[in-house]
Amino acid sequence: MSSDTSMHEKHTMAARDIESQPALPVVHRRFANPAPLGLLSFSTSVFLISLLNVNPQGVVHQNVIVSTMIFFGGICQYIAGIMEFVAGNTFGATLFPAYGAFNIAYAMIFIPGTGILAAYSDPKTGEPTPELPQALALLVWAWFILSVIFTVGAIRSSWALLLALVFVDVEFLFLAASYTVGNDKLLLASRGVGFVVALCGYWAGAAGLWEGIVPFDVPTGRLGKLD
Repeated sequence: MSSDTSMHEKHTMAARDIESQPALPVVHRRFANPAPLGLLSFSTSVFLISLLNVNPQGVVHQNVIVSTMIFFGGICQYIAGIMEFVAGNTFGATLFPAYGAFNIAYAMIFIPGTGILAAYSDPKTGEPTPELPQALALLVWAWFILSVIFTVGAIRSSWALLLALVFVDVEFLFLAASYTVGNDKLLLASRGVGFVVALCGYWAGAAGLWEGIVPFDVPTGRLGKLD
């Protein structure tokens, strides 16, 4: 009798799963994996920054990415970080909110109300002063240090994530150096590396998102031992 009751409960739970998400793959109720959200929002932010800095289709102003950087690249990464905290993953709970904060901070540079660009602009002409790139260099150097710390922490995760963070280090290094010495070639190189970062992040994020809901596995090159 108890066996029949247990089986009935399982069928009822499965039916509820189907009814509650009719347009989505059937996944029985449990804590979701927040890493795909964090990785995909991170990768999209890096991709957009890199893309707009090479002026595609003649687009020079980057203001169009402000909303995406704040909501998807910022808030969504915060949510992913909070869920990683709940799941007991210290690394993810630190990584995602940190890069989410960076994206929001980057976006706020382009919001006039913050006065950030105005502080580094000539009051008469409105043109950026030589102080602006040096100020940006200091900011990026700080994030380069933080990114290296994250990279060391990812050594036992997977090749996909580790490579993404290694290339983030390289991107920050090129970017900080370009602002420091005023070299446009280094700036362009940093954006090229950014596309590689986005590719690695998209790969890792897609692997986590598709796990168990598609008929194939996306290899990530796991480095640590499974528990």
